[in-house]
Amino acid sequence: MFMVVLDSTIVTVALPDMKSGLDLSPDQQQWVVSGYLITLGGLLLLAARAGDLLGHKWVFLFGVSVFTLASAAGGLATHPMVLIVARIAQGIGAAAMSPTSLSLITASRGEGRERARALALWSMMGGIAGLVGVVLGGVLTAELSWRWVLFVNIPPGLALLVGGVLFLLRVPRAERVRLDLPGALTVTVGVGALTYGLSTASEKGWGSANVVVTLLVAAVLIAAFLVVEAKSSHPLIPPALLRLGTLRAANLIMFCLGVTLTALFFFVSLYCQQVLGYSALRTGMAMLPVTVIFIFGGLVARQFVPVVGPRNMLLAGGLIATVGIAWLATIPTHSAYVTHILLPNVIGGFGVSIMLLAVTLSGTTGVAPENAGAASGLFNTSRMLGGAVGLAVLVSIASRVTSNAGPDSGRLDALVDGYRAAFLVNAGIMLVAALGALALPAMKGAAQQEQPAESVDEPVATES
Repeated sequence: MFMVVLDSTIVTVALPDMKSGLDLSPDQQQWVVSGYLITLGGLLLLAARAGDLLGHKWVFLFGVSVFTLASAAGGLATHPMVLIVARIAQGIGAAAMSPTSLSLITASRGEGRERARALALWSMMGGIAGLVGVVLGGVLTAELSWRWVLFVNIPPGLALLVGGVLFLLRVPRAERVRLDLPGALTVTVGVGALTYGLSTASEKGWGSANVVVTLLVAAVLIAAFLVVEAKSSHPLIPPALLRLGTLRAANLIMFCLGVTLTALFFFVSLYCQQVLGYSALRTGMAMLPVTVIFIFGGLVARQFVPVVGPRNMLLAGGLIATVGIAWLATIPTHSAYVTHILLPNVIGGFGVSIMLLAVTLSGTTGVAPENAGAASGLFNTSRMLGGAVGLAVLVSIASRVTSNAGPDSGRLDALVDGYRAAFLVNAGIMLVAALGALALPAMKGAAQQEQPAESVDEPVATES
């Protein structure tokens, strides 16, 4: 999970060096970033359901293999198209790794302490990877070269392959091995088109023909997917999942968290570099305390979720995060690091970090093992779409406010006005996440965590 999220951010810092090294055009630079996100977003549901039908372990190992080979190919690239194709292939591998990594936890562990510990670590890794990506990308690019932001995936990839073959338990596959191909095709292309349209809207403009046509195609295909699923005898998303109220509420909250996890660092980074004049590396270092807070928040959540329950933890975390992000909406043109960057980011980051375990538990509790992949795919898709949709909308809001600034406003003042507006809307989104927790049952975490964990020394399940 750390590798999947890391590669959505680590490359952005190295783009200027990639541009000069491979003579990338502006469109090619866009595809180096978007190619990964489009295939990742478009293939999540398909890969997740394939794990249910073919075996989570084998789909996971396939994803790790593709991801690692693509990282090596991208690092060795001497032509722009080789790098772009490698990034697209990385997205394919990541789409297989992300939901199946969660499915392997939920399907092979009962709803007890072992599972809670594993989910706490899984959630923590996804939360801190985006922040670490910018810092690590800056260090690797400055000290070695841009190629190492891709080569860095090879050692952990090889370790995952060996460890996965030797130690991963096999979990049951669904009895029916038929895949809903019409549903898979429509949702894959539809979500991919939606991700592409949203990721390019801030650059090309919401009214551009390219963006409008892409979003219309996405809307038609997603609507077709819903029709296909309603009539399919082997739906990609089993109807039983959609009837789980906890899953629906958890996906709404994860969508909101996806917005914040993507947009928070994006706008803070722009503020530090474009307004305060920080370098990319200094910006990353300025956000290091937030990484520490994410780790601390994950440990706090692991201790308190069994006591207060997921709903109360989500409500508290959402309100804390709302306060921190609303504080960021007061940033001045000339700021003090501690009062205007460090403290609000630490508060907002802590609120988000204690929500991640609780929302993951809420979204996976009560899901049958044979549907674990589909539930994980929905969960990861909500997070990814939250990031894509939220960032596009917030960038559009910030740009509109900046462009409408009065003639008396300087360039920096106009930029700051736009960032304030984006942070204020983001705070409202986190308030929605906090209120969304009220839709979850008021069950104490201890009630669901005190069940004895499965022994790690014996096979929990065998593959059919």
